Amino acid sequence: MAQEDKQLLLVDLSARLPYGVICQIYDHQQDYGEDIFDARLIHIDTWTSHCYFWGCSETDPYKIEQVKPYLRPMSSMTEEERKEYNEYLFHGASIGLMSNTETAYELIDWLNAHHFDYRGLIEMGLALEAPKGMYII
Repeated sequence: MAQEDKQLLLVDLSARLPYGVICQIYDHQQDYGEDIFDARLIHIDTWTSHCYFWGCSETDPYKIEQVKPYLRPMSSMTEEERKEYNEYLFHGASIGLMSNTETAYELIDWLNAHHFDYRGLIEMGLALEAPKGMYII
């Protein structure tokens, strides 16, 4: 994994921490072979790029290269979500708020809370498409 990809994934996952993002973890152990499992991300050490997961050992964290978050493609928005999303875009723009930093943060927080892949990580191979119903909002 390229350094730019690691940095992009680190930034994205850090912003999603409060929203309970679920990741697929690739754990290759020399004596036991490869193990692939899903777990909820609970902490990232941004200095070392180590990820910690619910129910996993804190003494043996996973490297960012071993992690792929499950995200929803933007195209998977429900009609209700599309209306909310459009309110941020069009209502804010119509009253001049999209240039307002606070409104931009609210939109990004909303996208993260709904687990949308607004950075294109799925297409880049850095994330997996979340199965329908994985994230019940």
